[in-house]
Amino acid sequence: MAQPYAGELLGRFIAGSDWAAIPPALRQEGVRSILNHVGCALGVAKDPAVLTALGVMRGLSARPAATVYGQGVKLDAMGAAFVNAIAGNLLDYDDTHLNTVIHPAAPVAPVCLALAEQRGLSGAQVLHAFLLGGEVECRIGNAVSPGHYARGWHITSTCGAFGAAAAAAKLLGLSATQCWHALGIASSQSAGNVENLPSAAKNVSVGNAARLGLFAALLAEAGYEAAPAAIEGPLGWARAMGDAPDMASITEGLGESWEIARTTYKPYPAGIVFHAVVDACLALREARPAPPEAIEAVEVAGDALLLARGDRVVRNNRDARVSIHHAAALGLVRGRAGVPEFEQPAVDDPVLAEFRGKVTAKLDAELPRGAARVTVRYADGTLAETLVTDPRGSEANPLSEAALDAKYLDNAALGGFAERAPAQIAAIRALEAAPGVGTLMALLG
Repeated sequence: MAQPYAGELLGRFIAGSDWAAIPPALRQEGVRSILNHVGCALGVAKDPAVLTALGVMRGLSARPAATVYGQGVKLDAMGAAFVNAIAGNLLDYDDTHLNTVIHPAAPVAPVCLALAEQRGLSGAQVLHAFLLGGEVECRIGNAVSPGHYARGWHITSTCGAFGAAAAAAKLLGLSATQCWHALGIASSQSAGNVENLPSAAKNVSVGNAARLGLFAALLAEAGYEAAPAAIEGPLGWARAMGDAPDMASITEGLGESWEIARTTYKPYPAGIVFHAVVDACLALREARPAPPEAIEAVEVAGDALLLARGDRVVRNNRDARVSIHHAAALGLVRGRAGVPEFEQPAVDDPVLAEFRGKVTAKLDAELPRGAARVTVRYADGTLAETLVTDPRGSEANPLSEAALDAKYLDNAALGGFAERAPAQIAAIRALEAAPGVGTLMALLG
């Protein structure tokens, strides 16, 4: 008997999932992830990239039905999902699934909230669909990692299209077969490249993952079909976009072990692999405070992904968020790494710029992903070294509820929403019991 297709099994999983069977801890993780996502998006509500995307989509939008976070306007569901996904990902402050470096919420949460607002769905339905969408995108990401990313595909965007389609399919109440077709259609909407990471084009592909994933589900709802093996076929998505896909990782333990439960949250607005660098440098600075001129050289050791992401000249704030050199400079010179430390004034700070020149990076293939070892050579010839394997916010060292709330408040204040932020937090944390999302979206408008 032929083995079922991956998309077929995922379709059954999506359509057959029962909210009552979702463990309370996983439900809470969904709340944490949506809270983190919305806060990150509000922090950049006034950013030109967000406002430009909004302006373009306003000219294309059909009947306004879904709120754009922090803008006081509504667009159609696809337009709102596009802009809100861009905003959620823009600061590089969003949640992360470390094994794939997917940011699960940005392509999925905006779709869930937009559809729920448009169709009058409950908060529990939002959380359920969000968790299923995140699970699908992370499992598909596992199947093609790490070769997919190494080939230049921006995995949040490419796999996010599947997550958005899965979440939308659940909210639309599609059958198992329709869910399967939605994923197959999404496989042809999947795009985004790593070369664009230093530009807002990166965020466009994340917005498209949300918009086009929703589009795929709507087409499936209307009767469109996809090839049965659109994901794993000889000319399907996984083989076109990966080296040797591990298809078993998509379906093994489906509904029993949850990849989305492994979501981590960033204490610093930078690529996840740089957090250990910041933590190590902060620890070295605390142990031996020293002015920049007293430090002669800094060596950062890490795995291949750290070096691949971090070996770039720092010209702008986007470069800063994916720079080993800038992360080390912030930890050792400024002793902090909040949003302002990754903005253009910090990039242009001559003290930081000079210090970045003292930092070198080397490969240590023995170190696990997300770890870093930092060695400082002082001007007097002495050395100090620190190894961080579990940085703040990681799966083994998670951010507390209080820390997530504090991060939200900081981001909301950056966007000009400090007064509304406590009520927004309360509404998100009460999402599971909410009969609809109207109150929440009014607070976010």
